[in-house]
Amino acid sequence: MGGPRGRMTSQEDRLKTVDLIKESCKDGARLIPACRVVGISARTYQRWTKGGSVARDSRPDAIRPKPSNQLTQEEKQQVLEVCHRKEYASLPPGQIVPQLADKGGYIASESSFYRILHAADEQHHRGRSQKPRQSSPPEGFCATGPNQIWTWDICVLQQCQWQVYMV
Repeated sequence: MGGPRGRMTSQEDRLKTVDLIKESCKDGARLIPACRVVGISARTYQRWTKGGSVARDSRPDAIRPKPSNQLTQEEKQQVLEVCHRKEYASLPPGQIVPQLADKGGYIASESSFYRILHAADEQHHRGRSQKPRQSSPPEGFCATGPNQIWTWDICVLQQCQWQVYMV
């Protein structure tokens, strides 16, 4: 077990954990150290075993209300239409939202614009911007004699066989 708080524990793992703790307590161990060994608190053990049987995790079955501030499908479509307009087609949401606000219009937040564009698979490099390119290190130079290469940064010099030239 072990790990961060609030993790989901399968029913099978709960049953094994409770059986291990019950067995160790029957053999003489105290509850709190036995729980600590398997990575849960004594309070978690008590909550799992309340009522005589091992309770299953009810979080996946919880009824969660829809957020009242969630954008409707029409509002999401309006965001996409705004992003498709010619004057906004090459701009990121960080520039579209303030320009709309300057004109007195507000559809959604900048993060909502990003989320909607991402869901529509349109959050790419918009307009003239391009994907970042993989840059390679600069080509190295190898000096085989004196005064062949002048540089302020010796990092561009390759590791080569240095020879001492005597004048």
